[in-house]
Amino acid sequence: MFLVPLETQFDEPRSTVALTYSLALVALTVSVLFGPRFFGRWSAATILLTACALAAGGTLLAGAAGSLPIVWLGYSLIFGAANGLGYGFGLQIAAQANPGSEGSAMGIVTASYALGAVLSPGLFAIAIEAQGFASAMMALAVALIGSGLISAALMRTVNARFELPEHSVTQMTVPLRSQQLLWLGYFGGVLAGLMVIGHAAGIVASLRPGLTPWIAPVVIASCNLVGSLAAGRLTDKFPPGALLASLSLLTFVALVSSVIFGRTFGVMISFGVVGFAYGGTIAAYPAAIAKLFGMRNSARIYGRVFTAWGCAGLVGPWFAGFLFDWSGDYRLAIIAAAAFAVISTIMVAILFRNGHLTYE
Repeated sequence: MFLVPLETQFDEPRSTVALTYSLALVALTVSVLFGPRFFGRWSAATILLTACALAAGGTLLAGAAGSLPIVWLGYSLIFGAANGLGYGFGLQIAAQANPGSEGSAMGIVTASYALGAVLSPGLFAIAIEAQGFASAMMALAVALIGSGLISAALMRTVNARFELPEHSVTQMTVPLRSQQLLWLGYFGGVLAGLMVIGHAAGIVASLRPGLTPWIAPVVIASCNLVGSLAAGRLTDKFPPGALLASLSLLTFVALVSSVIFGRTFGVMISFGVVGFAYGGTIAAYPAAIAKLFGMRNSARIYGRVFTAWGCAGLVGPWFAGFLFDWSGDYRLAIIAAAAFAVISTIMVAILFRNGHLTYE
């Protein structure tokens, strides 16, 4: 939603503006990686209130920015890191509170994350139309402060606190090869999705100029929500190998279809499938890790695997923007995303076919 407004405001090419999103995902990833070190030291209410307060401060700074680097400081670094703190903690505290149903619990958290993306594009469009990017950031800051207060009150009501794992239980026992394959599978799957999600409005404007651009992010986020809920429940019931491979294969089919039917309304159907598969992927991986390695190991191991998402976030939106600047449209970027989905499918198939990972 912010690509064109930031391009216009700062007179920068799309690949440079796309770094705003990429850098935010990197900051989010670092926060998820190191966040577990703080989860057991503070109360749940304190963690969530701190996350929302920092996020609000970052968006306000971005809205007042006079240059793109200041937007990166406020939105990408501060907001991104706070986003990761809240998201990572939300996943783990929900799973701890629902032993035996970790997949469903994490799926609900991921779906709630997607719900924000369902509601926000239309509201951002109104704010941008009224007073530009700064107005959208102001509205987001207000929403974050309200969310923080509500979340803190809920956590105090149930006296929620993260349970620290015993040191002896947290040792990594999974082979390095399995870690690498798991990382590569996650990287390819989310990279394929993020190359499209980070440019959804721009892709629609390029392929279907007559459509309202903000509809694309809403379609993706809505299906993302459904995919998160579905994959969370499926991870509780079935071994994860076939599910993870199927999700990346589904992404590949949807992306190829968007190239073939991009000039028709079929592009929205393809976007919906991409959103569903992406939501399923980001819900299934943490749920699978919790079940494979135990809930007490989940936060630390998932933090390590989640660095794949951060790398994908850094590379994907920028790479899609670069291919757009180079070719003049998004077709080449979509084809590249489809190739990464195939790589993900292959990595997962190798990982589980050879029996490197099994349920406890």
